[in-house]
Amino acid sequence: MINLAKKYIQQEVVQPQTKPEQRPSTNKKRIKITKGEKYIYLLFGIICFCLSYVIITNQSSIYKVNREIEAANVKIDEQLTEIEDLQSQVDVLLEYDRVLKVAKEKGLKLQNNNVKGVPTP
Repeated sequence: MINLAKKYIQQEVVQPQTKPEQRPSTNKKRIKITKGEKYIYLLFGIICFCLSYVIITNQSSIYKVNREIEAANVKIDEQLTEIEDLQSQVDVLLEYDRVLKVAKEKGLKLQNNNVKGVPTP
């Protein structure tokens, strides 16, 4: 009898308990979208589209303005280099020796009491 009890206990231990299989439920609840929700979704979509249009338009105008600013800066740099070149030419032409040479060529005489100092800009 003891032997039979041991066999019965061993059989119980060996057999794992099986869980009942869960079948997916076939009656799914379908969510209905009301007309109000449709209008809200439509309004949200229109707002998103309008905002993206405004953002893109603003960015393109900013890009155009930046491009114009860069073009103006390039022109300013060119003008500054031209001004520097012209100023160096003025400095060369205003040298005292050159002015004296041109004056002598034109037949002018140097009179020390009439000489005035002119400040250079």
